[in-house]
Amino acid sequence: MTVLLAPMEGLLDFVLRDILTRVGGIDRCVSEFIRITDQLLPERVFIRIVPELLDGSCTPAGVPVRAQLLGSDPVCMAENAARLAEMGSAGIDLNFGCPAKIVNRHGGGAALLQDPECVGRIVAAVRRAVPVEVPVSAKMRLGFHDDALAEDCALAIDEAGASELVVHARTKADGYRPPAYWDRIADIRQRVALPVVANGEIWTLADAERCREVSGCDMLMIGRGAVADPGLGWAIQRSRSAGPAAPLPWSVMLPHIAAFWALVCSRLDARSRAGRLKQWLNFLRRRFPEAETAYQALKTVNDPALIDDWLSRQLLASENLPASCAAA
Repeated sequence: MTVLLAPMEGLLDFVLRDILTRVGGIDRCVSEFIRITDQLLPERVFIRIVPELLDGSCTPAGVPVRAQLLGSDPVCMAENAARLAEMGSAGIDLNFGCPAKIVNRHGGGAALLQDPECVGRIVAAVRRAVPVEVPVSAKMRLGFHDDALAEDCALAIDEAGASELVVHARTKADGYRPPAYWDRIADIRQRVALPVVANGEIWTLADAERCREVSGCDMLMIGRGAVADPGLGWAIQRSRSAGPAAPLPWSVMLPHIAAFWALVCSRLDARSRAGRLKQWLNFLRRRFPEAETAYQALKTVNDPALIDDWLSRQLLASENLPASCAAA
């Protein structure tokens, strides 16, 4: 089983990639999209979004990060992909799935799925622009208004030379509403030769097993599920070889939350720091009852010193618990 960490604009940035790959169970990450319009971007823009480029295109835990490009002009996409390849990106990923209205209005993301030929031209241009050893992958939804062109888009991506395809099993119109239509991924797999990765609505180990069974994919991409349960990737990996694993305990999560907060304070703008911690706690409370308590305690707190104090007290209390309680 291969587990990839999904790109999520405004959530899964380099800070959270760092922490989640420390927990383990992630084989590769894809960055948030880098918007390409009508120019060759300077290196500093790529580094701002994918600072891992300065460290061999890997997170501090050693997990590769593939930079993702979003745009509709094949020539400009190719030029920027070539620059990323020169900078040592672990690969180039192409976004054909973003459902954001502002992106779709400008012909990017999921809007491109209405024109399979254009999708193919973009992939082919990027594939020609980068060295053969640099992987070129793509991420698509099932379609824009509906899934009528899903197979056509997947075939266009395959025939244009992509090395891997991630399918988010919903249309743009579906947004993020459940369910994800994993059976449609199976349909796509029957039509293409390249490896297919299943994505969408994988929150638990049971979801992962069901997705694998329905889609036929041994490669999964997890996003919100990994944010809510950082041990999910590890549990998926272990289940294939050693059976179900014990859930990640809160006592293990607390040091990761403290490390996340330290990174947020050192790397991000002061105005967004408290919000980023609350954003993650909001996801974590889906899996951890203790995260609900933490979220309620901090939801009106914006002073970093008060957050530092709260985290210090939580860590101290966790360290003082008997071993049997801490592991419970």
